[in-house]
Amino acid sequence: MTPQTHPHPQDRPELLYLFDPLCGWCYGMSPVIQRVQQEFAGQLDVSVLCGGMVLGEHIGPIGHDWEFISNSLQQVERVTGVEFGAAFRALGEEGSYVQDSEPPSWAINVFRQLNQAKTASFAHDVQVAYFRDGADLNEPKTYLPLATAYGVDGAEFLRRLALPETAQATRQEFAAVTKIGVQGFPTSILRVGSQGYVLARGYQPYEAFAEGLRQALAQAE
Repeated sequence: MTPQTHPHPQDRPELLYLFDPLCGWCYGMSPVIQRVQQEFAGQLDVSVLCGGMVLGEHIGPIGHDWEFISNSLQQVERVTGVEFGAAFRALGEEGSYVQDSEPPSWAINVFRQLNQAKTASFAHDVQVAYFRDGADLNEPKTYLPLATAYGVDGAEFLRRLALPETAQATRQEFAAVTKIGVQGFPTSILRVGSQGYVLARGYQPYEAFAEGLRQALAQAE
């Protein structure tokens, strides 16, 4: 056995990215998290946790909230640089599409089981499919090309997506995020051992986020 010079993966700090697939500000923040995963590779692990923003009695036609949603799109675009596509806007205008955080969160949960390292990228791809291309996130087939692009076995992905255990595990994930006491999405937390540092509540541009992350890592050493 050669001695390890880098931290053992279990001891590595972990960036918890608490997000929801239906959250527009998360769509803006996910590219920042992807860049962090690249730039800080080897220094920390990134975990994406779904929060369950639209559940229970909040599940319903997008038309009910479209005025509120459409008003915030411009601000998200201006601040974060992401684009909401014409297909998504058409979906909102038409109004009957049912918003439900569970199906996309199941997909992210299953993908994490099959390719943990790429979960942040897959989570962003799910949001691109929805917010840019107006894809149906309640339809399992929507996720197939997104998952197989990372070398995940399509049949196995769909098999796991349909399991009751997947829905159960996802609900436990929602409960865990609620327990953390998150006020809103996205929230980014650095976990070092038993310590947790809130890095950002809401969106932050990469430079500011990376600076805060570097400080938190230095403080935690």
